[in-house]
Amino acid sequence: MSELVSGDIVELQVKKKDESKWILSNGEIEIRINSSEAPEEVQEGDTIKVFLFMDRRGNLSATAALPQITKDTFGWARVIKTDDRDGVSVDIGSSREVMVKGTDLPLIKSLWPKIGDHLYMSLRTDYKGNLFGRLATEDKVAESFVEAPTSVFNENLKARAYRLLPVGSFFISTPQGYRVFVHHTEQLAEPRLGEEVEVRVIGVKDDGSLNGSMLPRKQERLGDDAETVYRYIQQAGGKMPFTDKSSPDEIFEMFNLSKAAFKRALGKLMKEGKVEQKDGWTIVKSVI
Repeated sequence: MSELVSGDIVELQVKKKDESKWILSNGEIEIRINSSEAPEEVQEGDTIKVFLFMDRRGNLSATAALPQITKDTFGWARVIKTDDRDGVSVDIGSSREVMVKGTDLPLIKSLWPKIGDHLYMSLRTDYKGNLFGRLATEDKVAESFVEAPTSVFNENLKARAYRLLPVGSFFISTPQGYRVFVHHTEQLAEPRLGEEVEVRVIGVKDDGSLNGSMLPRKQERLGDDAETVYRYIQQAGGKMPFTDKSSPDEIFEMFNLSKAAFKRALGKLMKEGKVEQKDGWTIVKSVI
């Protein structure tokens, strides 16, 4: 008869009721399950499927609320609690929450998951049988990701970060399951582990994985740059001493834009009839 081990899902026979608990057995070993953790219409003699875990007293117990992930299967677990020292607790779909230890999370705590983020993980147990989360490794993701079709090029996808490196961040798209890598030069900011972001597909690789970008498209960046410049002019009283003839250093110091980006933004504003350049000034037309 196989041993009953914390973290396993097994089928056990219902032997009898003992006050507020049921006694379950595999023929050799008996364990208890709270009535609240058992199926509502369970009866003596039934065989039920349960998830095994160690209770707070260190005793093996069970619940019929089966988790979405196990020691052998990976899936997404939602973060429900955070602790700056110990780590984060996640919902695995059972009545038992599980902790992902801080030692398994990024060294930079600002990149730790927040409540509502999702971690791609399985389960593990320590030598006492206590359950913890095990984050997916790159090898495991490489075995299981869904190959993306070439038609996703230039599409925007929702994706969750599962691995963070100085060179860039790795994501799994939801719900498709595509693997996406975003180089650090294609990020406005490094995402948190488990954070869901929007990623634009900029490359489809031969193995079906994707390269992505978190930066806006060129036309979207142009719109953002033009809005930044236009807002500055309005706040400066309707005119500014910067034109397409200004030096690159002046432009970068004031707007954090390259001269080429600044000229494109001005060109957009002038084409829309919002501003004009006159005597070394850029002026909002409505205040002339």
